[in-house]
Amino acid sequence: MPEEGRYSAFLNEVKTQIRAAQVKAALAVNRELLLLYWQLGREILARQQAEGWGSKVLERLSRDLKREFPEMKGFSRSNLKYMRAFAEAWPEGISQAPLGQITWYHNIALLEKLKDADERLWYARETIENGWSRNVLVAQIKNCLYERESTAVNNFAKTLPAPQSDLAQQIVKDPYNFDFLTLSKNVEEQDLKRALVKHMRDFLLELGVGFAFIGHHYPLTVGDQDFHIDLLFYHLELRCFVVIELEMGDFKPEYSGMMNFYIAAIDAQKRKDYDQPTIGIILCQTRHKAIAEYSLSNLRNPIAVAEHHWLDAPPDVLPSTEQLRSELENATRLIEGEPEEEASPDSAK
Repeated sequence: MPEEGRYSAFLNEVKTQIRAAQVKAALAVNRELLLLYWQLGREILARQQAEGWGSKVLERLSRDLKREFPEMKGFSRSNLKYMRAFAEAWPEGISQAPLGQITWYHNIALLEKLKDADERLWYARETIENGWSRNVLVAQIKNCLYERESTAVNNFAKTLPAPQSDLAQQIVKDPYNFDFLTLSKNVEEQDLKRALVKHMRDFLLELGVGFAFIGHHYPLTVGDQDFHIDLLFYHLELRCFVVIELEMGDFKPEYSGMMNFYIAAIDAQKRKDYDQPTIGIILCQTRHKAIAEYSLSNLRNPIAVAEHHWLDAPPDVLPSTEQLRSELENATRLIEGEPEEEASPDSAK
């Protein structure tokens, strides 16, 4: 019998090979299925245009295909319509496009939610790179991620070498969407920071793939003074620290100076030889583009300025004092066996 440790290592290697083969097989099956759907859609389009067939032919074709291939799914009338739309959207085919590497249901979402071909391809590539489920893809489309990419004001081209600057551009959005928070318009800055830490999973999803959370109110000591960074992350793909400062209201030039200081301190105290230069992101409710550009123009550290938005909490999320008092009195009456008091018109509002 083989030695147990060596056998376990051998077994793990075999399992890894099998899993890799299963993934390749699944991808191959998915590509073949999508190619079949595209070919069927192209044939339906061609016949309808050449023969003048109406939409009722899809019902008949659906019945005939289901009868001939009862073990196969996907031949409903609605799915045949999606196949036709799929072929119409990509008349040159899908063999070289990232569309063949995502599922049919991802492709349906792209057809339903988007009209522009370049935008569809961009979301398809992001889906592959980030491993998005269909629901996450739809959420990113709803949040207009495509429009928010690479629009933040930054000085990356001047402060980072070409490969790193291009990658840094890709990780910054504008604006950042904090709709997963329920906050009033007049929320305090510290409340916003605490809410983001509490909802870190949603915040990381909004930041994008690659961000690893290090700390909130992260302490730094320079000279004999203590400082605190709002949020500190490490980006696994860029191999660098990312400092995020949250500000309420308009962007102010002094914010870039403080961020420049934080980046210099992190580079001096935390950055290792294998780390890339630290990047800073300043998030404000609003920013004037020219003011942000002037503020960053002569700085040597890479900094971006973007906006953050969230949905205002409706004014009636919490009951009024009168409503609470009325409900408490009614609860007391019920406990004591007395009839519940009718609500006044004011308390019912």
